[in-house]
Amino acid sequence: MGKSNEQVTRIRQMERRLTSATAAVKRLEAALDKYEAVQEAIAALDEYYGSDLWRQDLDDDEAGRLPEGLKRGVLSEDGVWNLLTDVNDLNTRLQQLATAPRPGQRLDLSSH
Repeated sequence: MGKSNEQVTRIRQMERRLTSATAAVKRLEAALDKYEAVQEAIAALDEYYGSDLWRQDLDDDEAGRLPEGLKRGVLSEDGVWNLLTDVNDLNTRLQQLATAPRPGQRLDLSSH
């Protein structure tokens, strides 16, 4: 055969890395598609939260004027705030990841 165990081990290791990285990239692509699809909803929640309409809805809820079984997490002060904070943190992380140098990166894929 002539090929060393070290070479076979290296190829197997790289194959595992390729498989793992490919699966992770596919999952991230799908997650980013979903995240991109809810950007309009996030913008609407950002505009609504703390607005006069939100305050009126909260006042009506506190006065018992809303239906009893109505889900009203959007009226909690923490629900929308936590989402918007998470969105901000995620966007910052995505920007940092997109601009960070990658260890050992040699390929300039922009010309392909």
